[in-house]
This record gives sequence, C-alpha cells and structure tokens, in this order.
Amino acid sequence: MAEEHMGHETEKKRKVYHSKGVMYFNKDTERGIFFILTIIMLVWGVVAKIGF
Repeated sequence: MAEEHMGHETEKKRKVYHSKGVMYFNKDTERGIFFILTIIMLVWGVVAKIGF
C-alpha cells in the first residue's frame, strides 16, 4: 500500500498541454516564460533608447 502511494508522488506533471484548443502551462513554466519575455522587453527598450 505504501508503494502505491509513493508511485503517485514521483509522477512527473506535464509543463505544457493542450485541451480543446487551449494551451495550459504549469506555474513554473508560466513564470519562466514571462521572465524571459520581461528580459527581452527590457533589452529592447534599452536598445531603442540608445538609438540602434
């Protein structure tokens, strides 16, 4: 019985999945995506301000 319970704890959840045309992310994946987008926008703003 304890072995069955441990098996469920070690299952790996999917980071991204589709259901009925909608894309779902887990919390860590969503935070990572928005962090990367924020860094890109920051760099883009600095480059635009410099005049490149």
